[in-house]
Amino acid sequence: MSIFGIRFHALGQTDYYSAPDDCKQGDQVLIEADQAVALGEIVAGPIVALPGSDEADLPVILRMANAEDKETGRRNATLAAEAMRFCRERIRERRLDMKLVDVEVFFDRSKLIFYFTAPVRIDFRELVKDLVREYRARIELRQIGVRHETQMLGAVGNCGMVCCCRRYLRKFAPVTIRMAKEQNLFLNPAKISGICGRLLCCLSYEQENYERFHRTSPRPGKKYQTARGVLKVLRTNMFRNSLSALTEENEEVELTLEEWEALEPRRPDAPQAPAAEARRPAERGRRDAAESPAPEGAEAEDDLPPEDDFAPLPDAGEEKPGAAPAEPAPQRRGRKHRAPHNAENARHAAHAGHGAAGSPARKDGRHASHAAHAPHAALHAADQSRKA
Repeated sequence: MSIFGIRFHALGQTDYYSAPDDCKQGDQVLIEADQAVALGEIVAGPIVALPGSDEADLPVILRMANAEDKETGRRNATLAAEAMRFCRERIRERRLDMKLVDVEVFFDRSKLIFYFTAPVRIDFRELVKDLVREYRARIELRQIGVRHETQMLGAVGNCGMVCCCRRYLRKFAPVTIRMAKEQNLFLNPAKISGICGRLLCCLSYEQENYERFHRTSPRPGKKYQTARGVLKVLRTNMFRNSLSALTEENEEVELTLEEWEALEPRRPDAPQAPAAEARRPAERGRRDAAESPAPEGAEAEDDLPPEDDFAPLPDAGEEKPGAAPAEPAPQRRGRKHRAPHNAENARHAAHAGHGAAGSPARKDGRHASHAAHAPHAALHAADQSRKA
């Protein structure tokens, strides 16, 4: 027994089976697939050993295909073409937003699989009823992506060759825009996208080499202190295994990674911002003043109320005759409220002056209240009285 590579259909993945030694490429054989018996074609072999697997663990082909089996395969291919035409007509009649790509017919015609693409989720229940009524078999509608559509239909890529997915690529590896950036490619969608409209699959072929190179090379745009002075890395070249740097004399030089490592490069210490340095002594002074204890019998400057905002409270138990009881001391206001409060005191002072000159104090004690809360206003009122 030898190992042979067998493919179920032209664009399927190659699976490996054990088969008699007299088999050769191009022979058709019957194999046990996942769901039923399938007709396959030998596309590779014989292989002496398959890396990563043991010959005893490989499945064995059922038998070689005879003339009747080959005729059944041809009829199934004709049925697949007819089913595709019929399904497209039904899709057009029911106005479904879907595109039929391919039809697969099982060897014993027990099941038909219809592959399609659609931008959104499609309600194809009525379409399935039409297909079951026509072919009297199990029907499966399987939605695929644009990459598999290109793989089934085939196309010519930007490089001028048939797409990799059509020729040999059977499994799609994830491709990201980060790969294009690390490979220094122009981020032009027309250049880095394939026929399917997705990122080129070939971007992932050399990604491992680029990652290995970037791990050992310096970052472009950074400055390094070396034996030749300060050098600024401009760009790196993976294919030449080199980098381009700018010297202090504004001269561009190209160095290999070995020459770069011989210069013992290191990042210079980042200087501190001058604004931050200027703030540090002031902050340190304020911190020391806050931590130093105040002398006994003295109050901190911040604890004293501003002269313009507060008046001395009368002693407890003393009350001026004919004056209203003193109101409670107002709460301390912030600095942003001082200007409006001073303007209010000025207005009260002017009003108090007119009241003292032309009329006696009101019984409700309004002027007395203002005078109690604004000493400067009371002094100004007395001056106005003497002038009158």
